[in-house]
Amino acid sequence: MNALIQCFLAFVGAAAGAVTAAGVFALITVIGIIPRMAGKTGTAKWISVYEWAVVLGGIFGNLVDLFHIPKGGGTVLLLLFGLGSGTFVSCLIMSLAEVMDVFPVMCRRIRLQTGIAFLVLSLALGKMAGALLFFWNQWGMD
Repeated sequence: MNALIQCFLAFVGAAAGAVTAAGVFALITVIGIIPRMAGKTGTAKWISVYEWAVVLGGIFGNLVDLFHIPKGGGTVLLLLFGLGSGTFVSCLIMSLAEVMDVFPVMCRRIRLQTGIAFLVLSLALGKMAGALLFFWNQWGMD
């Protein structure tokens, strides 16, 4: 009976993970982050490489997290991973904000006529400062 319960829990866990991953990839697809990045950088011919990088990165990241695979490379690999992850999350957030028309609505409400670039830059710098403070002080590292 115990093995049956464990098999059921494994199935439920795997199904929940698959649904969550499908939701994340659906969000990335709906907001069009990959075609937008390819269009902005003039690398539309490499769009399939971008798509495969996102899919394989998601699979590899899940496997490393699930099976606690040790990651060598030290500080250099950690810096590259942080830079890549931060860039991806920033692009994802900015694409989502653009799709939802967050900035035009916000600028209209606060009656901001010029300086929108400085507003976006200050938001990004504030987010970066908060993340650096969080990791420097090792908050959340219980």
